[in-house]
Parts: sequence; C-alpha cells; structure tokens
Amino acid sequence: MKNTLIIVLAFILCSCKQNAKETSIVPSEEITTTVDKSSALEKETLYQFKVEDLYGNLFDFSTLKGKKVMVVNTASKCGLTPQYEQLQEIYEAYQNQGFTIVGFPANNFKSQEPGTDTEIAAFCEANYGVTFPMMSKISVKGSDMDDVYKFLTQKGRNGLEDSEVEWNFQKYLIDENGYVVRVVSPKTLPTDESIISWIKS
Repeated sequence: MKNTLIIVLAFILCSCKQNAKETSIVPSEEITTTVDKSSALEKETLYQFKVEDLYGNLFDFSTLKGKKVMVVNTASKCGLTPQYEQLQEIYEAYQNQGFTIVGFPANNFKSQEPGTDTEIAAFCEANYGVTFPMMSKISVKGSDMDDVYKFLTQKGRNGLEDSEVEWNFQKYLIDENGYVVRVVSPKTLPTDESIISWIKS
C-alpha cells in the first residue's frame, strides 16, 4: 500500500513539473509594460508657470484661466517698439471681454532692451501708458531661455509646433484653456484683423 502511494505521488510530481515547463512562466522581473507614448505626452498649459513682474511681485498664470492671452516679448529701443501703442489699444478694448496681454521684456536682439526692470516700467508708462501686465526681463532664446519660452517654442511641450522667437514683439496666442494656438510674426501689428477676429471669436 505504501509503495502504491509513493508511486502515485511521484507520478503527480512529475506531471506538475512537466506542466510548469509547458506553461513557460516568465519571472516577474522580466515582464515589461508597453506605454502608449501618444497618451503619455500630454500638452502642457500656460497655467503651470509663476513668474515675477516688473515690480518684483509674483505673477501666477493660473489666475488667467478662462481668458485668451497674448504673450509678447518687448524691447524699448527697437524699430517695432511703437507696437506698445497698439498692444495697449487692444488691451483697453478687450480686457473686459476675456482677453489680456502679458509682456516679457527681453534683451536678446541687438541689446535693444538694456534697461533694468525699474527703467523699463518707467519707459512703458511714460511713453505708451502701458497698463497690461509686464513681467521682469528674461531671455527668450539661447541657452538661458526662460522656461515660459521653452514651453511656447517647443512642440513637445505646447503640442502645436516648434518655433523660434525671430525678433522683438513676436506674439503667442493662448486660448481659454491655456494652450498655444498660434504664433504671430513680430512685424504683424497687434491690431491685425486676424488677431482681432481671434479675440472676438
């Protein structure tokens, strides 16, 4: 009886080993998960950024949720500097209709914005009566490019397109959800009909 039992157990044991071989169980450490890159790479929004304005105050872009935004790099000694006038004009016309402008002084092009934040603030107010938000001077291209502009210029982050800031007064249009929707040439006036139509739409 004992011999019979031993034979049965041996048979069961052999069967289990055989089944294990046929099943080819993969150790847990060898299992890899394939991630769908398209779903992993989600567009970023303007709302993630906090910067400093010309007066040293914190400016949180998340406070602009629900508004259309024009982000523009500015300069005080450029042939395009008079665009401050048109920027102020459309800001006054549409600021109560869900639109705003955020200016970023930058000295990247032929040193045309050499002043300090205090000097820039005084220039904007005295010459153009600027009342839209103006941020502290940054770099909009090169190795020291500000993170806001990395977002604006890199498709991997903004989900729209790669771009390069060509000159002072290049405009980035941001929709009510914080996404980049259009890049506008520096020479295109802020009052261009295509921009006004976008603001009103």
